[in-house]
Amino acid sequence: MSKDLRNGGIDRLTVEDILAPGFSTPWDAPTIPPFPFSFRNVEVLSLAWRTTEAAVARLLPPPLEATSDVAVAHIYRMNDTEWTGPYGESNVSVGCRLPGTGIAGSYSPYLFLSSDVGVAHGREVHGQPKKLGEPRIEHRGDLVVGTVSRNGIDVITGTMAYKQRRDSLDSLSRHFDFAENINLKAVDHIDGRPAIRQLTARRLADVAVHECWSGTSTVELRPNAQAPVHRLPVVDMLDSFHWRGDFTLVEGRIIHDYLGETG
Repeated sequence: MSKDLRNGGIDRLTVEDILAPGFSTPWDAPTIPPFPFSFRNVEVLSLAWRTTEAAVARLLPPPLEATSDVAVAHIYRMNDTEWTGPYGESNVSVGCRLPGTGIAGSYSPYLFLSSDVGVAHGREVHGQPKKLGEPRIEHRGDLVVGTVSRNGIDVITGTMAYKQRRDSLDSLSRHFDFAENINLKAVDHIDGRPAIRQLTARRLADVAVHECWSGTSTVELRPNAQAPVHRLPVVDMLDSFHWRGDFTLVEGRIIHDYLGETG
């Protein structure tokens, strides 16, 4: 490259620029951040509930298999994110594994963000099914309230008692490894032929937890055809965690290629 387009260089676009890893459009004001990029002072409300085995199985793309009947909704207040700035995010996930590989983690059927950059990056790079929404965390007296809104409807409302019991994320990880995120990436050619059909995985790096609390909690789901989180119905509330920390997104990997049938 004659100049680093991501660092403010202004020059005419070359084929070498287009073929370089991490290229994003528009080339003179790219949308997609290059790896790695970090999230600092993130506030998270993680809500775990028991749903049904059938509900989990329905949302998993083959050959993934369910590892539990637990669903987890993370509601994030991203206070300081490189490239993206402050925004809200929510990741609804279930436990899964890829048979014959030893790979296990969390699969994300639903994600909602208030950031257009975050939506674009998640869909273009990871293959995450991100949509615009309004995830929020509020402190109302002795209650932590997390909401995820889409189309003016609060599709997730979670509540938790404010900082009653000190805990650690090891307690959350017992449900499934939430730091290993698996996604279905699907991209077509312009003529409609499948271009990419992959299962991708990425792992959070440099995770530093500054504080973590658990306590009494609730989850309420409301139907919405454009945000059908209600397809993971709450059978039994398990636990919740209110935590704050830092982490970094690094490059992920392809764990299954449907077009090449490789794993």
